[in-house]
Amino acid sequence: MDRSRDPDLAARLFGDRPEHTLALLRAAWPVAVGPELAQRTELVALDRGLLRVKVKDARWQGTLLRMRFDILSRLRGVAAGAAPRALGFVVGPMVAPPDPPVAVPTAGPSAPAPPAVVEAAAAMPDPEVRALFLAAAARYLARFAPAQASGGAGSETG
Repeated sequence: MDRSRDPDLAARLFGDRPEHTLALLRAAWPVAVGPELAQRTELVALDRGLLRVKVKDARWQGTLLRMRFDILSRLRGVAAGAAPRALGFVVGPMVAPPDPPVAVPTAGPSAPAPPAVVEAAAAMPDPEVRALFLAAAARYLARFAPAQASGGAGSETG
């Protein structure tokens, strides 16, 4: 069975719960809008395909409204089926500067991501986002794999 590209892989991995999809979109946001704009915005909610983005003033709201179709297209390029259908903008004070980017783990996960996941991730243009995605996907999928030789036979369950 050859699955060269699975456009809904991100949706399958992260799309079952809105908070998981929002976490994926928060990671994809700087790739879609660039680091400078990412620092001036805050993703606050995802509701039925509408991603709410907080901006500090009406000027930024207008700017992002004009850019929304380009931003949505870029998000689809990174998050595929998990990308939102629309963007909504809310004006308000920014809570805090975003956390610094998460360091890409130097040691890989205990089990590598399945070949179909690795192949689908190859389409991600940013190597850092691709590495983070593969590490997260491997950890997520490992949760559902039967206990292997990672900690000894018959280790704890649950």
